[in-house]
Amino acid sequence: QAHLVESGGGSVQPGGSLRLSCATSGMIFSSYIMGWYRQDPENEREERELVADIITGGSAYYAESVKGRFTISRDNEKNMIFLQMNGLKPEDTGVYYCNGRRIGESHWGLGTQVTVSS
Repeated sequence: QAHLVESGGGSVQPGGSLRLSCATSGMIFSSYIMGWYRQDPENEREERELVADIITGGSAYYAESVKGRFTISRDNEKNMIFLQMNGLKPEDTGVYYCNGRRIGESHWGLGTQVTVSS
């Protein structure tokens, strides 16, 4: 059974940085597209927004709002992914979820809170 655990969230001032980590187990990690999504906890009806994702070979996609500020990476030996977030803005606030997906499957972690506020 796939298990994903996020860590690294917290509270920072605008312009600050955070590094999120996601540890996975119970899945053939290299066969999954791995990604980070975020959701506004005050608007649960809103769908989770894809922030960035990455395939095994390393090619990555970024939402327009985070390009140039966030960097996603994956370690296929440790079965982990990371999200380096620099230049954080208040609008980056939300719960960040780790996701692994492949045809017919999608697995989620429980999320980690990121708050950007002065």
